[in-house]
Parts: sequence; structure tokens; C-alpha cells
Amino acid sequence: MARSLNEEQLLPLLRTLADGGWHSGEALAREAGITRAGLSKRIQRLMQWGLEIETQPGRGCHLVHPLELLDADLIRGGLPPGLQGRVKVEVRAGTDSTNTQLLEADPADDPQALLAEHQSAGRGRHGRSWHSPFGANLYLSLGWSFAQWPAALTALSLATGVATAEALAELNLPQLRLKWPNDLWIGEAKLGGILIEQRGEAGGACRVVIGLGLNVAMRSATTAHIGAPWTTLAEQPGASAAPPSRNALAARILAQWVAMLERFAREGFAPFEPAFRALDLLRNRGVTLALPEGELSGIARGVDESGALLVDEGSTRRRILSGEVSLRVTPQ
Repeated sequence: MARSLNEEQLLPLLRTLADGGWHSGEALAREAGITRAGLSKRIQRLMQWGLEIETQPGRGCHLVHPLELLDADLIRGGLPPGLQGRVKVEVRAGTDSTNTQLLEADPADDPQALLAEHQSAGRGRHGRSWHSPFGANLYLSLGWSFAQWPAALTALSLATGVATAEALAELNLPQLRLKWPNDLWIGEAKLGGILIEQRGEAGGACRVVIGLGLNVAMRSATTAHIGAPWTTLAEQPGASAAPPSRNALAARILAQWVAMLERFAREGFAPFEPAFRALDLLRNRGVTLALPEGELSGIARGVDESGALLVDEGSTRRRILSGEVSLRVTPQ
């Protein structure tokens, strides 16, 4: 959560508990230099972050689900050598929104990545809230400055989706698809979402912040209020008993994003369009879109060179720009 929860006091305790083993309350209190009552208060604060901690007399306490905490050094070390000294990486236990923080950060530090264990005000497109339980998923943003406003910037979310899918390729996710304009799906459930926000004027320099919320090991107990179907990497066929390493995932995603952004600056969306077409969840499917002038129902026919969705409404082909619509897929 936010820094008001006193991360400096809570994180050492959480690092000790992260292995999932039983830890003596007496030893934990002694290590922290606090009383047993003080330890109890800290455990309660951790539970407020959504962590499941079990306590038993004579055994102490343990984290029900072992946790891999994010580590900036591990993420930086997982980048290709040429990027390790170039991309600034910061990890916070909590923040309001990683995108919000980077939008306010100094562009001189770009490329800069910010990750958080928890977001108190994570958001998706159109200001929708993004559920962000502690330590269960990947909440990652990257600040990037283009020397000039790139062509087809409206398609950047699609190119980012392609780069993210490529970063996940080694996890063997044959059903992974991209849902225009900014979602990753597996089958008929959402795996993650991309949010891109930009600053600048057309024709001049441009700064973007790319945000990703990726479901890694989120559990149903924390998601009762989510109305749409969702899934996680840990639930996929072939997944091991332990969820994928979030530090390794973050490094792979950042590496793919940087390579994509450098190419996008030179060539726009064109080199990414074939890969997007192969992953397009909507192509040749019935869709319903809520437009300002009313609902539109038709058949999705892919995207154009600017990333606009093409929809056949009877004999008329409509071109729908990102940001104009709320989209629902008609079931197959």
C-alpha cells in the first residue's frame, strides 16, 4: 500500500516470512527489536495488504502462500548487458499508480521503470480501477521519451501487446491472444491490460508512459468484486506448482519493450502488424461497441496501419479509433 503503512518497518518482517515457513514469534520480535504486541500489530498490517498469515500457539506464524518479492537488482541483472546501465529500475512496496508516478517523474531519467507490489489507485483505460493485490501480480510502468512524435502513435498499445506476448513466449501459452486495443487474454478470460499515456505536441518531442497489469498468481479470495472473467499465468496448463518468477518476467518484458520502442520510433506499427494479426482475438468475430452516437454491432476485420479497429457493419466498413469505444466480444 502507500508509504504511510511504514514500509521500512514492515518489509523486513515480510522478507523473513516470504519463504512460507513457520517462524517463532519470539524470534521475530527479538530480530525486529519490538515486543510481541508490536509484532502482532505488524502482522495485522501485513494482513491488511491482503496477505494470508496463519498463527498457531507454539509454532509462531507463517505466510500461507510463499512470496517472491520484487527486487530491482534482480530485474536489472536480468536485462541484456546493454540495458543494465541504461534502464533505471525502481521497486516500491506500494504506490497509488505506477503510471501516475512516472508521469510526474523527470523525463531526463528515461528510460525508467517503476514496479510496485501493490497499487492503491491502479487504473485501466477511461479511468477504470485496476485490482492490485499485494505481491500477486506484476504492476509495471516504463517512461520513454521519443525525440519526435512517432507515426501511428495510436497503435503503440498494439505493438506493446505484441512485445509483451513475445516476452511470455517461453511460458508456452498457445491460447494467448491480444484484444484490441490494450488487453491480453487467454481463451475467454483476461490475463492483463496495457495503459499508455503520453505528453507532448504533434510534430515535436513525445513522452509516453507504458503501464502493464499482468495477473501472475492472483487468488479468487481477493477478487470477489471483479465482474469480468479473468485468469492468471499460474493457472495455465503446464504451469509448475510455483508461479512464474515475477523478477524474471519483468526483466524479459522490459527488454522486449525497449527493443519494440526503438523500432517503433523508426518504422511505426508496420513491422508489428503481422504478429498482431496472428494474435488478434477479435478478427472475424462479432463485436458490439458502445459509441458516443449509439451501439454498433458488426464483424471485426483486423486493424489498419494506424491501429484503428475495422468493423464491417453490413456492407459498410467502419474505422474505430482507440479511446472511442467500450467493446464487448460476441460469444463464438
